[in-house]
Amino acid sequence: MPENDLSRRAVVTGLGAVTPIGNDHPTFWHNLVAGVSGGGPITSFDASAYDVRIAAEVKGFEPTVAMDRKMARRMSRFIHFGMAAGTEAVRDAGLDPGSMTTEQRDRVGVAVNTSGGGQEQVIDGTATLLAKGPGQVSPFAIPALSGSMAACMLSMEYGLTGPVITQVAACASSIIAFQDGLRMIQRGDVDVVLVGGSEAPLLPVAFAALANMGALSKRNDDPEHASRPFDRNRDGFLFGEGAGVVVLESAEHALARGATIQCEVIGAALTADAFHISAPEPTGRGATRAMTDALRDARIAPDEVDYIVAHGTSTPLNDVTETRAIKAAFGDHARRVAISSPKSMVGHLLGAAGVMSALAAIGSIREGVVPPTINLETPDPDCDLDYTPNVARQQRVDTAIINGFGFGGQNAVAVFRRFEA
Repeated sequence: MPENDLSRRAVVTGLGAVTPIGNDHPTFWHNLVAGVSGGGPITSFDASAYDVRIAAEVKGFEPTVAMDRKMARRMSRFIHFGMAAGTEAVRDAGLDPGSMTTEQRDRVGVAVNTSGGGQEQVIDGTATLLAKGPGQVSPFAIPALSGSMAACMLSMEYGLTGPVITQVAACASSIIAFQDGLRMIQRGDVDVVLVGGSEAPLLPVAFAALANMGALSKRNDDPEHASRPFDRNRDGFLFGEGAGVVVLESAEHALARGATIQCEVIGAALTADAFHISAPEPTGRGATRAMTDALRDARIAPDEVDYIVAHGTSTPLNDVTETRAIKAAFGDHARRVAISSPKSMVGHLLGAAGVMSALAAIGSIREGVVPPTINLETPDPDCDLDYTPNVARQQRVDTAIINGFGFGGQNAVAVFRRFEA
């Protein structure tokens, strides 16, 4: 692809977010830069008997901001989040699908991923089945359970008849959405694509299982300081929920309609560890390859990267392994590049974690500021890079990468750059 072929370059024109630190993108970004923690006691169920009683919940959210009340009752929470974030992103991009021709809507796609989909439908449906019998189970339970339904609902809301894709890759899921969106534009399949992820996993059985695994922080008396990536005293991740959607479109299409271009996506890559169902491969080889392959796909050198949005889960194994992988991928530049982890504030959103990182990367390029890694009080000797501790940094960012490493050894990386026509 010729570098100056504007029809094959994927630019960012719209952002939407529903997060533990803000139910719209401007609020999310303000609080991310300010270092606001979304951690708090669990309110969605009685967690008093659980080992872990804290989470990063979305607060004060009303699903009718994006769909009518009747449909909202039928759908799952992850769909509510995805619809709200997608609606905001479409508006932010200045798109008006209602004024598009049929042929134009044929060239608008959706790639919104998730890790778990509407898991609460199984729990609630089973309770109804046992208590009231099969005739009382909701006929909408299966559509509401489906991981693809957030993407499909956005497609139906706006009449978007291009490709609709949902991929499940644990914590790497929504970074893969950026790769899919990039490839669709590079191939000329679409002019516009909504990409991102949505997750609503804060269910009792999930807390019990992950706590028994030892994956979650047990700082029940101090939830705002529970997520502490790269800190010596980290003890697990803070479970979170939310969604983010980004409008990508070809630069040619965006310029033709006078859209505001925030940056562009220039490369992406996927690899596998083939090692363990939950633990990262200790040498970080798969994560290293994902970063180097993404840089190669973007046709840039490691020392051109100004900011790495780390996966940074606040778990003992991940943070050391990711540090190791960054050093292997970036060489001497690893000690000069700014790094931070949004999970220190929003917690770990599983299938929506990658899009949170993307919003951080896009904002850093647009605003010239690197969000901090909060709660980094006692550096781990094995995590000895520049993680932008506790306070945001004013810094020009031309190129940023985002890392996402999921259960089962799924590694995904995407590259963002300041747009120059």
